Amino acid sequence: MYEGDVLAGNWRRPGKGKIPKVPAEPDLVVEDADSGFCGAVVACDKEAVTLEDRFGKRRLFPLAPAAFLLDGKPVTLVRPAAAAPAAPRRSASGSIAVQGLRARVARESRIYVEGVHDAALVEKIWGHDLRVEGVVVEYLEGVDDLPAIVAEFGPEPGRRLGVLVDHLVPGSKESRIAAEITSPDVLVVGHPYIDIWRAVKPSVLRIPAWPDVPRGVPWKEGVIAALGWRVEPAAAWRRILGAVSTYADLEPELLGRVEELIDFVTEAS
Repeated sequence: MYEGDVLAGNWRRPGKGKIPKVPAEPDLVVEDADSGFCGAVVACDKEAVTLEDRFGKRRLFPLAPAAFLLDGKPVTLVRPAAAAPAAPRRSASGSIAVQGLRARVARESRIYVEGVHDAALVEKIWGHDLRVEGVVVEYLEGVDDLPAIVAEFGPEPGRRLGVLVDHLVPGSKESRIAAEITSPDVLVVGHPYIDIWRAVKPSVLRIPAWPDVPRGVPWKEGVIAALGWRVEPAAAWRRILGAVSTYADLEPELLGRVEELIDFVTEAS
């Protein structure tokens, strides 16, 4: 994974000048050498740096000599001399942004999601990654006909299908439908939320929590009424999507599943 053995020799006490000092600028991605925690710099003071991983988890680490790895090599992080704006280095999904990107020719493999809102959210956060990999996302308008849709797609090695399902929990209708898919070239995963709206963290919308909707009440309409928004679902979705800017705005239960699908449809078969 790294060039040579970064742990060989006494690298904690190197000779003068051997370990470079690197300013802990915002969005710099490093790994803590002791714990293996990898994340981007979100804050730094004279004694410690805060890293955030791609799932939104944050940890504080002291600015010890040679305590971090940058591109597999030990470095000493130091507090930046000035808080100057830095050019973006990561995409909305947390991946390294490819400068001057030209979209790759689309693969035969695809990712299917349930609805247009799911597709819009995936595009907003993972659109850069998907264009780098040449993966197209399409929406299904529900999963009731998923077995027939999979059969029509014709999955095979090199032509894989990943499917993201809402409310994929034990005993649900969605779980029973997903269980009918047995092809090794199809991966069906899902999040536990009844709707993709719920995968957005409440704090992003400045609400304390997503409201409970009584059984029998349409979920979107029930949420809108409980929040007192006085808008139609389409306008409510525009408000929700507009508040999302990075992977940190989404719940880990969705983040992990989308990353899993991208890996599945892009790995060599």
